[in-house]
Amino acid sequence: MANEEEVQCGSMLFKQEELQEMSGVNVGGDYVEVMCGCTSHRYGDAVARLRVFPSGDLEITCECTPGCDEDKLTPAAFEKHSGRETARKWKNNVWVIMGGEKVPLSKTVLLKYYNEASKKCSRSNKSQGGKVCHRDEFVGCNDCGKERRFRLRSRDECRVHHNAMADPNWKCSDFPYDKITCEGEEERGSRKVYRGCTRSPTCKGCTSCVCFGCELCRFSDCTCQTCVDFTSNVKA
Repeated sequence: MANEEEVQCGSMLFKQEELQEMSGVNVGGDYVEVMCGCTSHRYGDAVARLRVFPSGDLEITCECTPGCDEDKLTPAAFEKHSGRETARKWKNNVWVIMGGEKVPLSKTVLLKYYNEASKKCSRSNKSQGGKVCHRDEFVGCNDCGKERRFRLRSRDECRVHHNAMADPNWKCSDFPYDKITCEGEEERGSRKVYRGCTRSPTCKGCTSCVCFGCELCRFSDCTCQTCVDFTSNVKA
């Protein structure tokens, strides 16, 4: 449990009174872990453990069944894994137990550093036109070969795309937000050219919409060489 004054997590993250009513609190060397869950009207409660890191990263290890081996999930991915019918609302759909009641993450202190990181990333990645410079990207399904669009407007969306790019076996059904299957139609080529550039709607890639690494799309808890190099350079 936490000490009497502060929970130490690399830096001082939360005061004891902020966490004392939460179930399953565990303090690690560089994180705070609590019990969490997500409720599906069809499948019931999926229970898991949420880790909060000083960087703002959120990592969930699912314990929905004894044999479940899903870990290091983003909240959005856990929301989909749980079978929640309304996706893209993980801040309200993923909950923790406080005083015996289910409380949405959005109403707790646990998103404090996530929100701070998101605001910082948004400020630091503005182009001269005032827009975040991350255009939409496409990833091909390993099963059907169809390309699916990924929006990169938030840290969560960037992480979903980052994980998909790193997975050679990524398939349509792995998409965490919308229920996509291989049977679904692929976007027409005439539509794919529109990728959200603030300078030109049909831009093929420019300094306004192509990012080569920032705090929004690089992750300190990722071990890929791109993220490791970026994190090392930032610390240098």
